[in-house]
Amino acid sequence: MLTPMSTMIEHIDKSRLPRHIAIIMDGNGRWAKEKGEDRLFGHFHGVESVRNIVEGCAELGVEYLTLYAFSTENWDRPEYEVVGLMELLVNTIRKEVESLNKNNIRLHVIGDMSMLPDYARAELNEALEITSENTGLNLIMALSYSGRWELLNAVKNIAYEVKQGRLSVEAIDQDTLQRYLCTSGFPDPELMIRTSGEYRISNFLLYQLAYAELYFTQVRWPDFRKENLYEAILDYQNRERRFGKTSEQVLS
Repeated sequence: MLTPMSTMIEHIDKSRLPRHIAIIMDGNGRWAKEKGEDRLFGHFHGVESVRNIVEGCAELGVEYLTLYAFSTENWDRPEYEVVGLMELLVNTIRKEVESLNKNNIRLHVIGDMSMLPDYARAELNEALEITSENTGLNLIMALSYSGRWELLNAVKNIAYEVKQGRLSVEAIDQDTLQRYLCTSGFPDPELMIRTSGEYRISNFLLYQLAYAELYFTQVRWPDFRKENLYEAILDYQNRERRFGKTSEQVLS
């Protein structure tokens, strides 16, 4: 008898997978609190979910997976939590980079890397270099990232190019802006998943999510597993994506 997970996989149309999935990994702290534990306990267990979902996306053939791991606003959290998160980040990357490489997964990072501690930045740069030749799943970690920071940074860089005479105002279009975003080398996400029951995008990929399908689940991130991912993909595949057009135009 087939398990529910096997049944879900059978119903997923591999020819209509979202090319790029973005996830807001929410609920680590609440999950820990519900168990009478410290918030860092939740972050620690959230790593297992990351491992499971990365594996699930790679197995399905998803090309890009972006995980919102640490926002610019997260720097305002209690110092012990920020320090703990940075140490967890470094230890996790150190442990997982060999597995990423073995599974042909390429790691990318978007965000203000200058805000990271030197030891964290060094560990990340080493992992980026080790996996740089891989051609399978592109795993994009959003670290010290926010959509408003990214847009402001892009506007400043475009203004600088105009000031230097290398770009005319008349030549600026949507493609120009996209070239100056952190995600310039990636397609926009088609599916955005947020765990833990919050119904907002929290300063995440504000420009890139313009036409993404949004999926919200009550499941806390430490409990989110492949079957939850499959449910989100099946929900996505049952939607009609119109991009501002009518149903008739999409079907014609």
